[in-house]
Amino acid sequence: MNAPRFFAPRAGGIELHVRLTPKSSREALDGPEIRDDGACVLKARVRAVPEDGKANAALIALLAKQLKIPASRISLASGATARQKTFSIDGDPKALAERLAELFPEDARSR
Repeated sequence: MNAPRFFAPRAGGIELHVRLTPKSSREALDGPEIRDDGACVLKARVRAVPEDGKANAALIALLAKQLKIPASRISLASGATARQKTFSIDGDPKALAERLAELFPEDARSR
């Protein structure tokens, strides 16, 4: 199985690249998107405002729910105040990759 390019395995987990839209009308992981610069990211929306880390906390909660893991296993690695963020997710890289493949079976490169 080829891993979608919006995440990459690392020792003890994965790195997940996300583009966050705060103040949305709904909370959702919309799927992978290839940006104009060629980077692949997971599009996400949260209702929370981007103040005092509220949108980041809401995104961590959404990721935890969708991946069926405790939120404590997800940490923001970079992009605290940017729309494009990188998260470190602790756990079995293969199991996390399989869960992401279940959520987004269509490869982002075909979009």
